[in-house]
Amino acid sequence: MKVLVTGAAGFIGMHVVERLLARGDEVVGVDNLNAYYDVVLKEARLSRLAQHSAFQFAKLDIADADAVGKLFRREGFQRVVHLAAQAGVRYSLDNPLIYVQSNVVGFVNVLEGCRHGNVEHLVYASSSSIYGGNKKMPFSEHDNVDHPISLYAATKKCNELTAHTYSHLFGMPTTGLRFFTVYGPWGRPDMSYFKFTKAILEGRPIEVFNHGKMQRDFTYVDDIVEGVVRVLDRPPRAQPDFDAMNPDPASSSAPYRIYNIGSHRPVDLMTFINVLEEALGRKAEKELLPLQDGDVVATNAQTEALQAAIGFVPATSITEGIGRFVDWYRSYYRAGLR
Repeated sequence: MKVLVTGAAGFIGMHVVERLLARGDEVVGVDNLNAYYDVVLKEARLSRLAQHSAFQFAKLDIADADAVGKLFRREGFQRVVHLAAQAGVRYSLDNPLIYVQSNVVGFVNVLEGCRHGNVEHLVYASSSSIYGGNKKMPFSEHDNVDHPISLYAATKKCNELTAHTYSHLFGMPTTGLRFFTVYGPWGRPDMSYFKFTKAILEGRPIEVFNHGKMQRDFTYVDDIVEGVVRVLDRPPRAQPDFDAMNPDPASSSAPYRIYNIGSHRPVDLMTFINVLEEALGRKAEKELLPLQDGDVVATNAQTEALQAAIGFVPATSITEGIGRFVDWYRSYYRAGLR
């Protein structure tokens, strides 16, 4: 197939592109290479992808409607994986307009491209952040998510609502995947595990929020990619028996679906730090701090719907995944070698 991957220079984007290329797809990747984090790391990811003859890259901002429209008309994509977004919960507290432009305006531009380009299936990244103030665990796609606690989460909820509208009005198959704390090699430097690794190797204290009393459903990037690709191959169909009197937020009478993709094995933050210390062979000096605005205390993905749909759930253990990340980190940065 010919597939568009937005956010191709990003963490998950690079891994998705590599997987699609490995199975023989032709991939066009776009990214605006913004400076939210290290552009050199993004360029290094692209250098890996550029080794494949079936990969093309276009530097493009998805918030530019004209540029997005021209790209779709020129390339004639069969399917689209939309991963481009302004990431980060805390950054959204101080830079809200960036999130609206990238995550809302940019998403509508991609939807319009898919609509007019007769794309067979759009798979897009949602987030576990969408559960916001929900307390019931594990988080289920069938639960209401009307109480976001960060603008980032609100933009992801907006994406799901807008995708449903396009699926309903134009019969366009769309699937949203709520990612749960993705980690692994080539990761994002703004993520906690990346910051912890850098600080520990440099002999600096790590910032541990909510005094360490947090849990995360950490999900290894290869498991995320497996889920994305399997979902991409299964466009949803309209559900004629959808009960509008008791509507399920995860499905629809339109060709629209929402799935969690997480390990369903939440890990205590202090346990996670212990695993990282073991992999690094160094102890961390911890600075215990209060919970930050926009953060949730715990995440835990209910994954039965994903397993029923694609026959897969993430299975990589935190020990294995962190070990692989540390190996990559040491190799890429030539840091902490013993």
